[in-house]
Amino acid sequence: MLTGVLAGLAAGALWGLVFVVPRMLTMGEGGYSSVDLTAGRFAVYGVVAAAVMLLGLGRRRWPTPRQAGAALVMSVLGFSGYYLLLVLAIRDAGTEVPTLIIGTIPLWIMLLGKPLGLRWSALLPGLLLTFAGLLLMMGSTQGAGAGDATHFWRGIVFALISLLCWTVFAIVNSAWLKRHPEVNATDWANWLGVATGLGALLMWLAAGSGAGVLAAREERASFALLCVMAGFGSTWLATILWNMASQRLSASLCGQLIVSETIFALLYSFAWDGHWPTPAQFGACVLFTLGILSSIRAHR
Repeated sequence: MLTGVLAGLAAGALWGLVFVVPRMLTMGEGGYSSVDLTAGRFAVYGVVAAAVMLLGLGRRRWPTPRQAGAALVMSVLGFSGYYLLLVLAIRDAGTEVPTLIIGTIPLWIMLLGKPLGLRWSALLPGLLLTFAGLLLMMGSTQGAGAGDATHFWRGIVFALISLLCWTVFAIVNSAWLKRHPEVNATDWANWLGVATGLGALLMWLAAGSGAGVLAAREERASFALLCVMAGFGSTWLATILWNMASQRLSASLCGQLIVSETIFALLYSFAWDGHWPTPAQFGACVLFTLGILSSIRAHR
């Protein structure tokens, strides 16, 4: 169990990096689009996964047609589709509300993936602490203007669909890995990576900036480096770690460990801004952490 918990926390630490990567580049008009960054991240993931598979031709298993189909579906739910929907949500509704909606993923996974033998009374303390942390973070976040109401509510719909995609991915991915113990975490991460990389290429061809435009931008070296960091560390390696956690832990405990992504993202954000969190923000992080510890204790 300890190995699974540590793997889940490490995955959360790597995933948290993705939230500060867009702030390191000029985004929007005159800069990189959300599709550029999304496609770049997942294209690197696909290249790394394909390279690992090719380098280990004699040792790596190749997916059956059914397993390849499962990887394609999972890649849309948990990677390209989820992230693109989130980007669209932020575009229409701003950052604050979509982020809070996505922050409820651990609660939904806990409610939907509870083991049959685990009592609600044992889960309740961790559930309440996590929910309290989310509420406190909501109250300590300064909201921006919603802008056009139609765009705002469209963004909320995108965020809700994004939430649904990743919740389904987390539960189905965990169940699939448990039903297929012959598939190890590295092989599954590579299969997901190749499927996601193909989707990223199609996404860029359909809606990304042209190759000439990307090459002409002054930040092209930083863009390439950040795509490599996000594609290798925050996606390929993090996926392997998350699959290790999914094979060793129940879906509800994995759902609580997702909270670590939010904690690390906040820490990275505070470090990038160069200031300490406010007392309310620090209190929210403490509640998140207590919720994780309470959930781990309940699952023993």
